[in-house]
Amino acid sequence: MSAPHNVCIVLGTRPEAIKLAPVIQAFQQSDDFNTRVGVTGQHREMVTQVMDLFDLQADHDLALMAPKQTLTHITCAALQGLKAEFEQFPPDLVLVQGDTTTAFASALAAFYEQIPVGHVEAGLRTDNIFDPYPEEANRRLISQVALLHFAPTHVSARNLAASGVVGQTITTGNTVIDALLLMAKKAPPFELPGLDFEKQRVILATVHRRENWGERLQEIGKGFLAVLERYPDTALLLPLHRNPTVREPLQALLGDHPRAFLTEPLDYDRLVAAMRGATLLLTDSGGLQEEAPALGKPVLVLRRTTERPEAVDAGTAKLIGTDSADILREASLLLDDAEAYEEMSRAHNPFGDGQASTRILEACRSFLNERRHAAAEAQV
Repeated sequence: MSAPHNVCIVLGTRPEAIKLAPVIQAFQQSDDFNTRVGVTGQHREMVTQVMDLFDLQADHDLALMAPKQTLTHITCAALQGLKAEFEQFPPDLVLVQGDTTTAFASALAAFYEQIPVGHVEAGLRTDNIFDPYPEEANRRLISQVALLHFAPTHVSARNLAASGVVGQTITTGNTVIDALLLMAKKAPPFELPGLDFEKQRVILATVHRRENWGERLQEIGKGFLAVLERYPDTALLLPLHRNPTVREPLQALLGDHPRAFLTEPLDYDRLVAAMRGATLLLTDSGGLQEEAPALGKPVLVLRRTTERPEAVDAGTAKLIGTDSADILREASLLLDDAEAYEEMSRAHNPFGDGQASTRILEACRSFLNERRHAAAEAQV
C-alpha cells in the first residue's frame, strides 16, 4: 500500500470555513491522505464557531488577526507564517477556497515553495477588477498559480478556459451545498425573543462588502426601513458584521425599530435555521446566493454585479443594487405577488447536489497518484 499523500487545507474566514468543512471531513475520513488544517486567523471568532459545529480542529494557527488589519498585513503575515509551516510539514498539495486574502496569500505561499495548489470554487468572475474588491483580483491571481481548478458550475469552468489557466479544471458543484445539507439535517428551529416566524414574514438580511460601505450602506438601511414601514406584518432579521464601519451605521438607522432584530453574527447552524424560516433574503453575500435557493428562498442581491450569474440566470436571485427605492420596489414585488414569489422559490438551484467534496477528493487523489507515478518513472 502506498504512503498517504500529505495535504494542507488553509482557511481564514467564516465563508471559507463553511465551504471547506465538508472537504476537510472527506479528506480526514480517507486513508489515502494525511490532512493538515491551517487557519490564518483573518476572522478569529467566526471561524472557531464553524469549526466547532463541524467537529473540526486546526493543526496550526497563524493568529495574524490585528486591530484594523489591512490587506497588506494579512498578506505579508500569511506569507511569512505559511512559509514556516510548509517547511516544517511539507505538503504534496495545498487547498484554498474562494477569493479571500487568506486564499490568495496561501496560494502564493505554496507557489513560492513549488507546492501544487488546488483552488476550490474557482472561476467566478465579474470582469471588473475593483468590484468586488479585493475578491475579483484575488480569485484571478489564484487561478494563475493553481494546478487544480474546482469549478462550481459550467459557467465557472468556461471562465477558467477563457482565462487561459494551466492545469486541470474539474466541475464539481459548490461545496457550500454539501455544508448546507449537512447542517440542515441537525439545525434546531431558529428562536429569538419577539421574532415570530409563524405570524410575521421575516426578511433575513446580511450586509458586509467593502464596496457597500459609506453612502451605499445608508441607502441599504433606508431601504430596509421603507420595507418595514410599508408592510406591518414583516420583520427584519439582520445579523451585524463585527466591523464597526458596517454595524454602526446600521445600528443608527435601524436599532430603535420594533420589528428590526439586529443580532450578533449567527453561528452557522442558526443561520441555516433562519434561512429555513425566512420568507426571503436581502444580501450582498456570495454564499447566501448559493445556499438560499437550496432551501427554496428567493434572494435579492444588494450589489450592482455578481460573480454568480448562474443564480440570476436560473431565476433564484435578482440583482437589485443598493438604492432604497429599488430595494422597496423589488421586495414589494415578492411580498405582494404570490406568483412572482413562487417563480423564484421554485427555480432550479444551479450550484450542486451535495457531492462536490467527494469529487474534489477523487480529483486530488488522481492528480497526486499521477505525480507520484511520474516521479517514480523519472528515477528509473
